[in-house]
Amino acid sequence: MTGFESIGGAGRPGAGSAPDVSPSVPQALDHSLACAIISVDRQRRITGFTPKASELTGLAAEAVLGQAVSLLPEPLPGLFQEALSEEVSHWERHVLLPSSSGGQFTVRVSALALHAADGAGGGAVLVLHDVTPVRFLDENLRRLDRLASIGTLSASMAHEVKNAMVAIKTFVDLLVRQNQEAALAEIVGKEMRRIDSIVSQMLRFSGPARPAFATLPLHRILEDALTLVQHHLEGRKIRLVRDFQADPDTVRGDLYQLQQAFLNLFLNSLQAMGAHGELRVTTELVEGPELGGPQVRVSVRDTGIGIAPENLKRLFDPFFTTKPDGTGLGLPITRRILEEHHGSIGVTSELNEGTTFTLLLPSASRQP
Repeated sequence: MTGFESIGGAGRPGAGSAPDVSPSVPQALDHSLACAIISVDRQRRITGFTPKASELTGLAAEAVLGQAVSLLPEPLPGLFQEALSEEVSHWERHVLLPSSSGGQFTVRVSALALHAADGAGGGAVLVLHDVTPVRFLDENLRRLDRLASIGTLSASMAHEVKNAMVAIKTFVDLLVRQNQEAALAEIVGKEMRRIDSIVSQMLRFSGPARPAFATLPLHRILEDALTLVQHHLEGRKIRLVRDFQADPDTVRGDLYQLQQAFLNLFLNSLQAMGAHGELRVTTELVEGPELGGPQVRVSVRDTGIGIAPENLKRLFDPFFTTKPDGTGLGLPITRRILEEHHGSIGVTSELNEGTTFTLLLPSASRQP
């Protein structure tokens, strides 16, 4: 039997048993319910197991019906024990179930204790809803809300700082002219450039200009961005490996914004590496039904210190940084630029092994 059986003791004969249900009714329920339903009797034998329950647990109904509840993945056996032993006839909570990929997903569980009038039957039912997509959507909504708040704050702060810098710059210029010490001029100039860089990044993040789309050769953009970091590569003896295989390499985008995105990634990789490291930049044209058309894939891999697993999820959060002098805005800006170009960015990393950023941009070859 593969469907959801009668709750009252799996069709056990005798007075007080739940009446049998027409076979067509359970079958219709099996294929129409969006939730998973599992029932057990007082002897903790599984009496009902819908197809959705098989999907969530990875167990076939034929293998579990009539068997002990201990066959179910944790924490389901404990939840049935709780439902059968507690006086409260109904409760609800969220639990984690193991997934086939080795991870976990979130399930909302509603428990219902069943009591027969003569005390001979009864049992318990668990109703399970997979709420992982809802949790994922909720996290994204919260992230978007934070980004909106940060964008408003950034624009306001940048405006005020820009106003204050007018007076500061006037005073600093006068100070440098009256004190011709090279050390003082260098320090003041460096700090002013740092402030200007931070303010400019905040303004770009809070409201970047709309991209001026044109058909562009991606390899040329990559070469121009690499030229800007060439002195860093040579000064630290970092080996640069280019493997540009995308053909054609044309994309639709804004020249300056895409160059900024790649420059942010190259600088991020350089900061993660010591001397004699390797920066590998590769491109290829990829296709697949899940991509919606040909895409140019760009990989930027370094042999740096890597990123701790607990930091990977926060890597693109504004103002999150592990660098003492970092602003935490370079990678969020890069992702925002990619999203505005209908692309995406992902990252994989291993501690002390290196980090790889993978970008996808729609190929201009799919344009009519």
